Amino acid sequence: QVQLVESGGGSVQAGGSLRLSCAASGYTDFRYCMGWFRQAPGKKREGVAVLYTGGGSPYYADSVKGRFTISQDDSWNSVHLQMNSLKSEDTGMYYCAARRSNCDSPSWSKDTEFNSWTQGTQVAVSS
Repeated sequence: QVQLVESGGGSVQAGGSLRLSCAASGYTDFRYCMGWFRQAPGKKREGVAVLYTGGGSPYYADSVKGRFTISQDDSWNSVHLQMNSLKSEDTGMYYCAARRSNCDSPSWSKDTEFNSWTQGTQVAVSS
């Protein structure tokens, strides 16, 4: 399994922006479906955005389309999540995840389909 290290997160007022980054190490000769899930208190973990590091269009949850953008470095082993126009409902623990396969729907949004995870970073949006 690839190892993932996440950075970013924090607290911001509604309407503000935050950026998350996730760096992969280990089995980096492969390409991965890689991105973020989040979990709000009392709710199930949900897919936020993923991309396939070998190319193709990313996938986004409907709730973040137009506000969040996922991207990757040219070196492919880091992905970033730019979160703009943040809302209080974006508050939660954000986890970077990866699996060694392409991204497809609907499996991209299912946490059980991913086998590499970070510990998570907190995002708090105050209204």
